[in-house]
Amino acid sequence: MSESLNTNSTDKAFENRLRPKSFDQFPGQDRIKDNLGIYISAAKKRQEPIDHILFSGPPGLGKTTLAGIVSEEMGVEMRTTSGPALERPADLAGLLTSMQEGEVLFIDEIHRLGNVVEEYLYSAMEDWAIDIVMESGLYAKSVHLTIPRFTLIGATTREGLLSAPFRARFGILERLEYYPPEHLVTIINRSASILGISIEEDGALELARRCRGTPRIANRFLSRVRDVAEVKGDGTITLEIAQQGLSMLGVDPFGLSDMDRRLLQTLLQHDGGPVGLKTLAMTVGESDDTLENVYEPFMIREGLISKTPQGRKLAPRGYDILKAKPGGTTSEGTGNLF
Repeated sequence: MSESLNTNSTDKAFENRLRPKSFDQFPGQDRIKDNLGIYISAAKKRQEPIDHILFSGPPGLGKTTLAGIVSEEMGVEMRTTSGPALERPADLAGLLTSMQEGEVLFIDEIHRLGNVVEEYLYSAMEDWAIDIVMESGLYAKSVHLTIPRFTLIGATTREGLLSAPFRARFGILERLEYYPPEHLVTIINRSASILGISIEEDGALELARRCRGTPRIANRFLSRVRDVAEVKGDGTITLEIAQQGLSMLGVDPFGLSDMDRRLLQTLLQHDGGPVGLKTLAMTVGESDDTLENVYEPFMIREGLISKTPQGRKLAPRGYDILKAKPGGTTSEGTGNLF
């Protein structure tokens, strides 16, 4: 994965420092915030946990942040884990039985839960109890464990992979959408204030225009462009410094990364497609899962590619950016973006 889209432990610490702690600090996603505010107020009035919540949408839009805000607003602790970490029912049982009344259990990448663990969650979510099978064979016995009432908040980038019975057990389903530039400017200015970075309005707007509508990427760009401002400028992120820093990161004026451009070029070389996902992944040297979940949502939304039953195709705007026409030729005859 390209550096501009990758996430490591250092990035996680950086994100946590900038993570909003309340709805007032969270720009954008107004409909979702309004809905959650009502659900939280109603649950507190009834003095009961808020219903189970499923947040879906592309990576980096604030699903984990919203889960934390829900926990804060409800005045309870949040336990955090991920789908791949819950390998056995015993892992889930140990987690659930240690929770206090009303607490939030947040499961990231919830679509990656194993089938057996998922089925154990059914009774936990509805009946506040789980049945654990002890031993095996002739000596097997089932132990019925009552657990405190809790709220499960799941986050997924692939809602379609959740089974219908599991998805139906969430009372609140919200899908996060990409952010418009004006909300991203607010996010960038807030992050710059927290980090003590001087940034001009046109510099912030340039970062907002090129960060694929994603706050996580906007904050990462801000961090790297700050380095450029301190080494090659006077410490202030101006329009020129923002453009220079983004160019160093391989992000073009359309907000496309090196991988995005390789995808477009590959489709062009195949006469615009359709090209199967696995073939496309092998050609550009990336996993099909990463292409489908990290790169494609933005490119489809921007009208660069289209998704068909036969495969991926180059869309009209994709041809325009490549300065090409259907058939794979460009005005210069090279098929290159630059």
